[in-house]
Amino acid sequence: MTELGTRLKEARLSKGYSLDDLQEITKIQKRYLVAIEEGNYSIMPGTFYVRAFIKQYADAVGLDAEEILDEFKKEIPHQQKEEVAQSISQSPTRRKLSTRSTNRLLETMPKIIVGLFIIVILIASWFLFQKKMSTNQPDEEVEDTPLEYEQQVPPPTTDPVEEEETPAEDTEAPVEEEEVEEEAPVQTISAGVADGETTTYTLTGTDTMNIRIEVSGETWVGIRNAQGSEQVDDRVYAAGEKVEFDATANAYARIRLGNANNAKVFINDEQLQYAQTITTQNIIITLQPGE
Repeated sequence: MTELGTRLKEARLSKGYSLDDLQEITKIQKRYLVAIEEGNYSIMPGTFYVRAFIKQYADAVGLDAEEILDEFKKEIPHQQKEEVAQSISQSPTRRKLSTRSTNRLLETMPKIIVGLFIIVILIASWFLFQKKMSTNQPDEEVEDTPLEYEQQVPPPTTDPVEEEETPAEDTEAPVEEEEVEEEAPVQTISAGVADGETTTYTLTGTDTMNIRIEVSGETWVGIRNAQGSEQVDDRVYAAGEKVEFDATANAYARIRLGNANNAKVFINDEQLQYAQTITTQNIIITLQPGE
């Protein structure tokens, strides 16, 4: 392994990324990432791709790509003159092909536009017709209902006294139901306050804090208490695995996610909505019972 490969691998591990995570982020095949770390540039498709892949790798793990390329330029192979000459010789044919394809596209474009315009008109006409049909049907139903009501309900003579008594009895029941609903406690998770990679959430309305993390793809997961002690096995978890921990006694939990897109966090079976969309992030949850 070269010094450049060692430097890049250490930066990757400090981020908590596996080679599969880095492949998903950079879209570079895993075998090329392994070749960069081992300094095996012979399997690369060309020297141009060596520099391009190293730059993408460095950016993904938080290093200055230009500084890395300059510091280790002696280890990185330079682009051969033959490759440059070949790319220059191929460029005129590509330009000819592109001009031909653009000319054909310009010729067929008016026909395509006319066809799309006709399709849009037909769709708009169909929607207008359906809207008119739907608006006509409710009008007929509204006209029929008053006639049936007037024929079936005669004016009462002896019921007014009973109707005046029933509202007084009905008004007491809703008051008792509203009082019962107000007493029920409701768990609340705050929107979260972001500070760099760390977001702090507050849990209220409950006396328990059970954490469950469901993993859908390889990602680093770790949970620590306020003193920094490890609460679960900090490692890369595979798809389908679950991490569960009862943090009620600590009233505090710090969750480290290496790839938040592959993990869902649940607090007392309620899913936590991430305040940030970054891949690697820290989540701090504090429990305030009795509020």
